[in-house]
Amino acid sequence: MPKGTSLKGIGISWRVAVTNILMIGNAFTWYFLAFNVFREALGTIDVTTSESLVFWGINFAAIAVAGLIGAILVERFKRRIPFILYWILAGVILSLLPSALDLTNYVILASASTIFGIYFGLGMTACMGYYADSTSTENRARLGGVMFLFVGLGFFLLGTMTVGDIPTQIIMLATWRGIGFLILVFLKPIENPLERSDKTSYATIISKQSFLLYFIPWCMFSLVNYATIPVTIEFFGEEFVVFSSLIENILIATFAVISGFLADLFGRKRLTIMGFAMLGLGYAVLGIYPENSLSWYLYTFIDGIAWGSFYTIFLIVLWGDLARGQRSEKYYAIGSLPFLFSNFVRVIVESYVVEAVSVFTIFSFASFFLFLAVIPLMYAPETLPEKKIRERELKQYIEK
Repeated sequence: MPKGTSLKGIGISWRVAVTNILMIGNAFTWYFLAFNVFREALGTIDVTTSESLVFWGINFAAIAVAGLIGAILVERFKRRIPFILYWILAGVILSLLPSALDLTNYVILASASTIFGIYFGLGMTACMGYYADSTSTENRARLGGVMFLFVGLGFFLLGTMTVGDIPTQIIMLATWRGIGFLILVFLKPIENPLERSDKTSYATIISKQSFLLYFIPWCMFSLVNYATIPVTIEFFGEEFVVFSSLIENILIATFAVISGFLADLFGRKRLTIMGFAMLGLGYAVLGIYPENSLSWYLYTFIDGIAWGSFYTIFLIVLWGDLARGQRSEKYYAIGSLPFLFSNFVRVIVESYVVEAVSVFTIFSFASFFLFLAVIPLMYAPETLPEKKIRERELKQYIEK
């Protein structure tokens, strides 16, 4: 396909689309698989609840701190691509590290997990910055949705190939990272030189009203949603939850793509408000009828739709929009913190709180806070230019 040809329906060149899908999809899939390796290895060791909590706390903290530092570090480069290529190549070597270590030793395993977390955090902000700069606000969500579909498919296929076999997973980690590196070198991604003077401090970002009006609801959703998972497993049983999670993952992948196209047509704000309202309703139904399996299936359907939208909007699209043409790495570094911290909260709830909390209480609590999260969203600005929304609505009307 010619270099300048645009992919139909996405509106950007095939080279830019493939580069972003490969760069970010490869990295996310790699980390999810590495996460499973460490989780399975930890499961083979006799550790206390506190030790498990420390293990995952250090891992998530390493990603968060490295992400914040990486966003500053990449500002020293005139181009992101060389930095990203070196980062991916280092990942090939790092992936083989666990094969040379004694993974039955808690200290060694925790150290390796921390190194992996630091590595992932350092480079992901650069990838997201390249994604924001190589796409426009008008087509960013569509590509983001397609990208998350590839992440889901990649993780499913790799996970299926390496179930329960840590040595095979380690080899797959290195191979997967190596494939990404070779294809990116072959693609020769195009990038305009970056202005080193274009720097925004973290203090400036978190003081912006537009940022906070989206960031606060994202925090509330991340914490509430993940805190309910251990309670759900305790109440319904792990087998039932695993089955419903399979259905939900299919819905997430599907609606990540659909919501991407809808967000570029009608804006991000409407979609997020609808998602929060639907989730609040789903949790309310679970709080009233927690023993009814139909309530759980309804919630699974709603949660799948919402997560498909939120993965695309809150992890991939929104922070690039809010940067408004400036360097976006720091926006993404801060915007990812609620998602990372929510995973740690899940471990805490699973370890200490799950037996002390009533299922009625946790679902009612979740419903209340999700409806509450809609309030700041109502005052948040639409990040998709209003002019583009009106133009597309008019175009659709004329076509009909």
